[in-house]
Amino acid sequence: MVGKTLRIVACGSVDDGKSTLIGRLLYAAENVPDDELAALQAASAKHGTRGSQPDYALLLDGLAAEREQGITIDVAWRHLRTSRRRFLIADCPGHVEYTRNMATGASTADAMILLVDAAKGLSLQTLRHTAIASILGVRNIVLAVNKMDRVDFRQDLFSGIVEKYRVHCEALGLENVTAIPVAAADGDNVSESSARLAWYDGPTVLQTIEDLPEPSRADEVDCLPIQLLSRGPDGARWYAGTWQGKEVTRGQRLSVAPGGRDVSIAGILDAGSEVESAKSGSAISVRFDEEIDAGRGDVLVADNAQVEFSDQLEADVLWFADAPLVAGRRYLFRSAGRTGGARIGELKSRFDPVTLQPLAEKRLEANGIGRVTLALDTPFAFSAYSKSRVLGAFILVDPVSFATLGAGMIRHGLRRADNLHWQVLDVDRAARARMKGQRPRCIWFTGLSGAGKSTVANRVERALHARGLHTYLLDGDNVRHGLNRDLGFTEADRVENLRRVAEVARMMTDAGLIVLVSFISPYRAERAAARSLFDPGDFVEVFVDAPLAEAERRDPKGLYAKARRGELPNFTGVDAPYEAPDTPDIRLDAMLHDPDVLAEQVLDYLAASH
Repeated sequence: MVGKTLRIVACGSVDDGKSTLIGRLLYAAENVPDDELAALQAASAKHGTRGSQPDYALLLDGLAAEREQGITIDVAWRHLRTSRRRFLIADCPGHVEYTRNMATGASTADAMILLVDAAKGLSLQTLRHTAIASILGVRNIVLAVNKMDRVDFRQDLFSGIVEKYRVHCEALGLENVTAIPVAAADGDNVSESSARLAWYDGPTVLQTIEDLPEPSRADEVDCLPIQLLSRGPDGARWYAGTWQGKEVTRGQRLSVAPGGRDVSIAGILDAGSEVESAKSGSAISVRFDEEIDAGRGDVLVADNAQVEFSDQLEADVLWFADAPLVAGRRYLFRSAGRTGGARIGELKSRFDPVTLQPLAEKRLEANGIGRVTLALDTPFAFSAYSKSRVLGAFILVDPVSFATLGAGMIRHGLRRADNLHWQVLDVDRAARARMKGQRPRCIWFTGLSGAGKSTVANRVERALHARGLHTYLLDGDNVRHGLNRDLGFTEADRVENLRRVAEVARMMTDAGLIVLVSFISPYRAERAAARSLFDPGDFVEVFVDAPLAEAERRDPKGLYAKARRGELPNFTGVDAPYEAPDTPDIRLDAMLHDPDVLAEQVLDYLAASH
């Protein structure tokens, strides 16, 4: 009898034979249609495969770029069905540049087939894939030591690889490892036992995956993250999402996390039809016997669900982006259908996939695994990833480009969050602004060193002060003499520098002031993070635009000359980047006008938008 579909991720280093092995499995299980088999044979003849054997990897290397390069780039998903089981197999790329694709495949997997080239042994990418699978909760591993024909089917080589790998897995807490010697190109031990490997008396790869334990989510949190709110013909509210955990039934009581009142499920829709119950993984809609206040991003939970609510988290992060993860930097946090702002509070350590030791680092490079603390703008309902792959998983997104930068797994909430509560004060921002008779705003001047930011900002403040307005100018150099004197000019220190200044500027506007900030602020992400602290219209980004050559010609402080001599590392425009604003609120052309004219342009904008 065919049970639940088992999701398997197949991975390993480049050219270890993943696609070939999966293609062999599909062929052996007679899962390749005749027309596809004919196309395979024709493609194999064109590519000149050895002997009369088809190149089974071509069943999965569907992208033209993959066939040209001979590597897997995208994740290829294939269904495999035998008389005993159903499988969904993800053939993941092995190249280090596509580690993110492997993580995507492993994030929903029940088991992993990990290929190792017998001649090469364990590689860094092999160990990295194992560490990622471990963090993502994959507990069943099939170690396929491939290309045994190229090492004369030597048992000692196989045993040495397996022994090293088992020691590595034990340190990660992975105990269910089945090691199999194979020659995937010829089919040895893929679906049938090999006479050339007579010293091995264990199961084949196909037998092993057929005998893997049935996937179960019975120990997961019973929850329904709401993806959509709709109304039926009678006006009843239906809450749609994917159910997780044990089976959900009509009459079961759920509540909105955290602490919402319990209500009974009055109806369940599955594939458009009303049903009495639904299993984990089912895309369903539910309605209740009473009205509740809930919408997209909220989570419906059973009364026994261990769901927490916090804005301070500790998590493991797999970083994808070329630009490193830096403590203090602000990102978008997306989890279970909800999005909010988040800041990396601390990079506690980087995980070394070889030594399995935590290492002290200030930044996390591409494909690195690190442990971080997160400060969220608003509390999120969550559960530890070990208890819920849905409520414990998240991604970090660039707030400017909206590109996915990393994936994370929540470990736990931080206790300090439970002891912090926002104190409501009687005198608020509006009252302070009324007393001063002005609209509080943050006017943020950005541009290269020497562009004239401080000069223009100073003249704008002077004009505002002459009009009787209450202002304060935060200048980059001045702030570094006090509040930020402990910071240098590395990327991490620059991020923290701007974070502190943005928070100070926010508090000053809360006090009713017009705050002028004059900082190079070279990164778009940090400027976007600063803007996010303010209400729409209360943050004015002013780009003082001067070409690098002109800013360097002026060089009022002699900094460019020092940077060119190598005496001032990480200097913006020389050996550190400046990311010019794409759409600033005000662009001041420092080549066309003198500071007085530029200041008038800012004042005109403020008057028009008052």
